[in-house]
Amino acid sequence: MSDPTPSPVPDFENRDPNSPAFWDERFERHFTPWDQAGVPSAFQSFAGRHAGEPVLIPGCGSAYEAAWLAAHGSPVRAIDFSHAAVAAARAQLGEPHAQLVEQADFFAYEPPFTPAWIYERAFLCALPPARHADYARRMADLLPAGALLAGFFFVGATTKGPPFGMERAELEALLTRYFELIEDEPVTDSIPVFAGHERWLTWRRRA
Repeated sequence: MSDPTPSPVPDFENRDPNSPAFWDERFERHFTPWDQAGVPSAFQSFAGRHAGEPVLIPGCGSAYEAAWLAAHGSPVRAIDFSHAAVAAARAQLGEPHAQLVEQADFFAYEPPFTPAWIYERAFLCALPPARHADYARRMADLLPAGALLAGFFFVGATTKGPPFGMERAELEALLTRYFELIEDEPVTDSIPVFAGHERWLTWRRRA
């Protein structure tokens, strides 16, 4: 019979999620509770309706979705500022898809195409609250009018993070300056760390 007690969180040296070293340490020690180890069904449904459109995936982690997009004809770049995350993604994807992943800082990165949509998956909630306004501005800068910011948003207050949650009203206040919400769907297959707090939201860049 398996032990129902959750595995203890390792004693990490780095406590600052603004630092690549924070994420390097977690990937190097294989502590990635946010990793779904696959491609979520809501993503497949949305991406299938937008096949062939160029996509940027910031904070990509293991980047399972990048290979799915490439296999379905979409130009894609997946980025992460953690060297260990990029190494894990490239190893997981293998050739020829490993080349889709780059080590880069989202707040300075210039993709090789204009994204038709940007995929949000545990990136916003990985950022400390002090960076949330920067996130909204950078998303708006990267997406032209009519382009989409779509994915899984972690809704609900948390006492500490990551994941750093925010109440729905706070999320809307953050994004509605630049975007209008056009899709809002429940998520039924969340992994434990996100269960009960995820919504699939699609935001369209305002003109």
